[in-house]
Amino acid sequence: MGTQSRRVRAGRNRAQAGLVVAVTGAASAPGTQLARRLAASEDIRQVIALDRVRGEADDVTWRVIDVTDPAIVTRLTGVDVVIHAAVDLNVTDDVAERSHRNVRGTQAVLTASAAAGVRRVIVLSSAMVYGADAENPVPLDEDAPLRAPADGGLISDLLEIEALCARSRRAHSGTAVTVIRPAAVVGPGVDTVLTRHFEAPRLLVVRGAEPAWQFCHIDDLASALEFVAVNDIDGPLAVASPGHLDQEAVEALSGRGRAEMSESFVFGTAGRLHRLGVTPAPVSELHFVTKPWVVAPERLTAAGWRAEYTNELALQALMEAVGGRHALASRRIGKRETAATLGAAGATVAILGTAVVIRKARRRKRG
Repeated sequence: MGTQSRRVRAGRNRAQAGLVVAVTGAASAPGTQLARRLAASEDIRQVIALDRVRGEADDVTWRVIDVTDPAIVTRLTGVDVVIHAAVDLNVTDDVAERSHRNVRGTQAVLTASAAAGVRRVIVLSSAMVYGADAENPVPLDEDAPLRAPADGGLISDLLEIEALCARSRRAHSGTAVTVIRPAAVVGPGVDTVLTRHFEAPRLLVVRGAEPAWQFCHIDDLASALEFVAVNDIDGPLAVASPGHLDQEAVEALSGRGRAEMSESFVFGTAGRLHRLGVTPAPVSELHFVTKPWVVAPERLTAAGWRAEYTNELALQALMEAVGGRHALASRRIGKRETAATLGAAGATVAILGTAVVIRKARRRKRG
């Protein structure tokens, strides 16, 4: 039998056997969506769901464990591919705990996967690592340098995760590592600085800036992760709806008007609110709702993957998810209630609320 015939036979046997894929963070909303999709795939024989608690996905094998625990290696025996989706991008009041779980969890998963003989690890990161800047080309190339500043918050987590993946590739050549960098993720269960931007009654715009909006629905993220697992694609890989929306289109589609303010007021106020503990996100994260960071998922599309959601549909899904959570619409913000109301809100809401308070104070002085 020739070499080519043996390769064809090996490929058919492998397809018939199917892959064993483990998913970390499988009890989260995005993790549940991913686990369910993988369980329905004809190319996957078994899905092993890993999380601290048992989730809602059926037709999977649940193995309850904290991903930061080095003993996770015992849960990866016989696994072909690990999808590390237990990277938390959501807003939190406990930034230190989120950072610990993001960084330590990634380190534990990468080390355990190599020790268990896993063939490929797919790690969820974010296109935020490229940085948001007025000078960014639209779109950014997938191999563009990572220019986001380490800020002690989520961006620092993501940059450290990227560094861990790079070190793992060098240290464990037998385990391939693919990094996935989605655009602004939207969908049920997603609560980020970017989604909270749309909870405000108006959209914050920096005077003179030209933001470009691009989204990634969790359904498309799940399909991309499955596609990479089945087709063995190397990264880094951007995942996003094609193209982008300008500010005017976003305002028209969302039904939100704009609140235009100077850059010095926006970022100066955001810095003060963060130092006071009113907003959990550092100032740097506000750049991602005021400056462009559009990506082109060229490697995935060249391999045959396509997003099902346009940016328009993804934005519609986002607006449906935040419906009824207009952080300032339902109550008047006065001097006594500002901190309590804004403490649970995003940076955009906090800045708009501060502007309202300042205007009222100035009116009282003039009166």
